[in-house]
Amino acid sequence: MSNHLKGQTSPYLLQHAENPVYWYPWCEEAFEKARQEDKPVFLSIGYSTCHWCHVMARESFEDVQTAEILNHDFVSVKVDREERPDIDSVYMNVCQMLTGSGGWPMSIFMTAEQKPFFAGTYFPPEPRFGTPGFPELLRAIAGQWKSNRAELINSAEKILSHLRRQEESVDSKMRQDLPKAAADIFSKTYDAKYGGFGQAPKFPTPHNLIFLLLYGWLKNDQDALKQAETTLEKMRRGGIFDQIGYGFSRYSTDPYYLAPHFEKMLYDNALLIAAYSVAYKASNRPVFLETAKKTAEYIFREMTGSQGEFYSAQDADSDGEEGKYYVWSKEEICKVLGKDKAEPFCRHFGVTEKGNFEGRNILNLLDGKEIDEGFDEEKQILYHYRRTRAKLHLDDKVLTAWNSLMICAMAMLYRVTGNRRYLLAAEQASRFIEEHLASGDILYVGCRENVRSVKGFLDEYAYYCMALLGLYETTSKPAYLARAEQICSAAAKQFGDEKGGFFLSGTQNSSLILRPKESYDGALPSGNSVMAYCLVRLSQFKPDGTAEGYASPEGRADTLKDSYKTWAERQLAFVAQEAGRYPAGYCMFLIAQLLNDHPPQKITVVLPREEPAERVISHLPLYADITFCGEDGSHALLNGRTTYYVCRDRTCFPPVNDF
Repeated sequence: MSNHLKGQTSPYLLQHAENPVYWYPWCEEAFEKARQEDKPVFLSIGYSTCHWCHVMARESFEDVQTAEILNHDFVSVKVDREERPDIDSVYMNVCQMLTGSGGWPMSIFMTAEQKPFFAGTYFPPEPRFGTPGFPELLRAIAGQWKSNRAELINSAEKILSHLRRQEESVDSKMRQDLPKAAADIFSKTYDAKYGGFGQAPKFPTPHNLIFLLLYGWLKNDQDALKQAETTLEKMRRGGIFDQIGYGFSRYSTDPYYLAPHFEKMLYDNALLIAAYSVAYKASNRPVFLETAKKTAEYIFREMTGSQGEFYSAQDADSDGEEGKYYVWSKEEICKVLGKDKAEPFCRHFGVTEKGNFEGRNILNLLDGKEIDEGFDEEKQILYHYRRTRAKLHLDDKVLTAWNSLMICAMAMLYRVTGNRRYLLAAEQASRFIEEHLASGDILYVGCRENVRSVKGFLDEYAYYCMALLGLYETTSKPAYLARAEQICSAAAKQFGDEKGGFFLSGTQNSSLILRPKESYDGALPSGNSVMAYCLVRLSQFKPDGTAEGYASPEGRADTLKDSYKTWAERQLAFVAQEAGRYPAGYCMFLIAQLLNDHPPQKITVVLPREEPAERVISHLPLYADITFCGEDGSHALLNGRTTYYVCRDRTCFPPVNDF
């Protein structure tokens, strides 16, 4: 049996294409069916590597009796949150407002007009811990729809009214103490014993760590530096880092970074490569550089396509069991390595007969062992043995925003190492976006098997603009800067709001019941925060440049052309009024504000003929705008050698050979 998901390309939707539930993708046909048959809509949102999405699918969506209730009393719609972040954003706000929390799978009940009246996340098949069983819930809602519909519709209208009030913003002047306020919040919630912030579960949120590193360096705040560096070291030592195959899992379920939620996401690993690269430059500790390089190696081995594109995620589950692919018994390691090699290996990585995770072992270095103490051969043997286990599901769709993050990470890693492999990877991924995910100034959310998904939202434009700026910073190629300007202008026209900030959806996207304007950073930096960063950087690279924006959603040509500096100041002011409520939740914006308040020094590097940039780039500061120039004559070179021209605070210094 198959349903309306059969022809989709999303791996998540295809996972449900053979369910007995008569699923529809998000489409007008589904809502028209609900209107004609006078039924409520059940909306289920998730993603292909989500453990609890798999659990609910096995327990409920593959269950024939539960499917009969859904098919008889509801019209059921499946959405991949990674392909439709606009739908996910609108209904996640609903879920959080009604339940106080959110997550996936997200379960929404709504009218055919897309107005929600009930929300939740995972529901078990039987009542458990005060949560109703899913079949029981379905029968109750179906009964209410038939007997008490007016109250449900009235509830939906109240929910919408409340959400619309939340969307309204109040003018406010930008506070200048937001970075310090955020640093103070982190300091109060810092776990000095185990690293990280707050209680378990602990998420990496690398943009928060990058902010602390930048703030600590600019303000000489040693506490901020220590908090970030200790957290990064603890994560590297813990099971959240795959000690055999490298790369980071989604988050730690405990305070120690030992037991992760085992799925691996492209965006986490991209942001962590960047964070470890920054930490290496800030501290000069080799462990941070080694971690960034090993994480990149994982990406090349398991998350990169034939055209240089980056895939989205690897599943936490294999054989229906979370983490089974990653954990070990001591007996198994001894069998694979032989006892002589296995004993010292097990001592080093905390492997015991008893185990540290449900009777088995997660390899870790949390007891203080040296992080880089050999065992390369043993790790290789175990890695190849592990690949003979049940294969992990790979979400092989290619997302513009997440690929853009990895472009930024690879470009930064090239700047730190001088290894051209990372730069080539970044440039190749950018070419993939241009060839497969862009049509002129229009970007698409993603693609799979050469089929594009929907037109892009704010995040696609903001993240890709940031990636292009990263490539320009790294290569000095004017084409990257020019393309960044084009993408920035397209974002301003499609998503800009004359009241300030940028909407998540734009003039090229379909309309929903709300048009959110996100500024709070979650697992990923918000589109508005990244736009603040891009506009600040453009104002520094192109002080005389301008962007045009504010196209009307109704098609009117309401446009405003202004300098990047003016746009940057307006955007910083908009996000600042939101960030004042909880500054630690806006770290990408705070990075932009620090860059705006403390412009990086400018370094022009003149290279002798045929001297490659990679020979010198890793020796230069990361917090600097570098321009490489080929030497057309002897006048720009000092003593015939590589020459550095440094400018800071509108003052240029004499050229030098030794930076």
